[in-house]
Amino acid sequence: MSRRIDRRRYGAQPMGDGDTLFRLWAPDANKIAVVTDDAAYPMQALGDGDWEATAPLAAGTRYRYEIDNQRVPDPASCAQTGDIDGASIVVDPDAYRWRHDAWRGRSWEEAIVCELHVGLLGGFDGVRAALPALLDAGYTAIQLMPVAEFPGARNWGYDGVLPYAPDASYGSVEALKALIDDAHGLGLMVLLDVVYNHFGPYGNYLATYAEDFFRSDTPTPWGPAIDFRRRQVRRFFIDNALMWLNDYRFDGLRLDAVHAIRPRGFLERLADAIRRGVDPERRIHLILENEHNDARLLRDDYVAQWNDDGHNALHVLLTGETEGYYADYAGDPTAALQRVLAEGFAFQGQRDRRGVRRGQPSAHLPPTSFVFFMQNHDQVGNRPLGDRLASLLPLPRWKVATALVALCPMIPLFFMGDEWACDTPFFYFTSHPGELAAQVREGRRREFAHFAGFSHPAQRERIPDPNAAATFDASRPRGSDTALALATRTWFGALLGVRKQHLIPHLRGTRAVACARLGKSALRAQWQLADGRLWTLGFNVGADAVACMAPAGAQLLHVEAPEAESRPFDGDLPPNSLAAWIGGAE
Repeated sequence: MSRRIDRRRYGAQPMGDGDTLFRLWAPDANKIAVVTDDAAYPMQALGDGDWEATAPLAAGTRYRYEIDNQRVPDPASCAQTGDIDGASIVVDPDAYRWRHDAWRGRSWEEAIVCELHVGLLGGFDGVRAALPALLDAGYTAIQLMPVAEFPGARNWGYDGVLPYAPDASYGSVEALKALIDDAHGLGLMVLLDVVYNHFGPYGNYLATYAEDFFRSDTPTPWGPAIDFRRRQVRRFFIDNALMWLNDYRFDGLRLDAVHAIRPRGFLERLADAIRRGVDPERRIHLILENEHNDARLLRDDYVAQWNDDGHNALHVLLTGETEGYYADYAGDPTAALQRVLAEGFAFQGQRDRRGVRRGQPSAHLPPTSFVFFMQNHDQVGNRPLGDRLASLLPLPRWKVATALVALCPMIPLFFMGDEWACDTPFFYFTSHPGELAAQVREGRRREFAHFAGFSHPAQRERIPDPNAAATFDASRPRGSDTALALATRTWFGALLGVRKQHLIPHLRGTRAVACARLGKSALRAQWQLADGRLWTLGFNVGADAVACMAPAGAQLLHVEAPEAESRPFDGDLPPNSLAAWIGGAE
């Protein structure tokens, strides 16, 4: 039986009759063939750099492109044999039989997200096995760090070079779909982190036959920028997004570092294509990471942005650290957090430490336009020693920070293991070949040379080698079965229960009212819920108690405080405490 084919889509599309359509953009090529172990099928030039062939090759066939005597994987390969230099595999996107066809997703207001690394949890099957525990912890969504094919078997995923293919070291196409299918059966959304701003440093051959895929006039930290002015390039990434959402049924995408994507109009084209190309009955969520704090993108199709300002201000307030990008918040982290809770972004056009104006006004946006977190893969793994916040703070202080994230009307995101206060380090790790491995190791150590604790070469030797297998193994979350971890997990679930019962049902339409400063390190923030009631959080991580009166007639929902002061006394918030109220009036 033949299936509907999109003749504009790049890659290999089985036609359902034993043949497969292959399409490739290779404007610099003179001669191309689809080659298998025992045959070659010439491709025809269609003009404007596009090439096409129909070959009698069924799903499961292994193939490569031979381009002017160079054999390379399909840049739109949907699966690889072994690794990035292995053969590509023809994949039938309709082969998997879904068991939860009725799933249409959940509202964004319901999202309580756990970000996780697939490899550290044992691949797609390992994550699938962990789903019941993640659900039990209180999460309503998981977000996978990038899964596209990268060099070797160990990587954060941001060095991907074949964006259509799930990394073979994590498992098969079917295993990933089974993971998502099971998650939907449990009521969990599954979000995917995708990288459209660059390719990894090794294994990307596009420049050898499609030099115009890149633009040399716009450098990025990863080399020449991808040229989104070109129709074929836009098509390549738009189809990739549609593949993850339609073929794999992900519930949303988090787009990495979109400030490195030029022109910005691509993001609008992408969102429009997704809106038109995905079943309108499904709830699809598009999330941004954007250093530019571009509030304009959050008005329509992009539901939220990772709020790095919120994290950074909170981190400086909790730890006192001021090196690196934390310097932007060092002057008055309480004021920065105050602005975040009241208006969304801290930087709304002000100059940062480099003298660059950053951000746009954001007070008009709802709190759900911002994803709030106390740590994520970046903020932990980009520390020299991969320290989690739980290893930097006493547990009571960590709990107060966790409660603020959990009960703030922004969308909360936690990093895997936060549900039990995991203190296992999360290092930066790779599995690059030869000389590149050495360059990454030494570059990593040079990166931290200006940090006070790593200014001497001997100190920098303590920074783990990203390419060592031991670095990857040491990053696996551990300690979930101790008595303290189990108690913390119960506490965490109850905390999220408060959000689910009292906040989420009234979150759509919520707006910020005010955020008052109570002391050097204390705030009182208020929002008006969709039903008109007030939602009030009092938060104190200072050394002294501060006065924090409850709104008249409000119901106290949750108190987080040291055991000796298990509730606010006489209208005071003791050090390292948080209180949450609903209702009442000022």
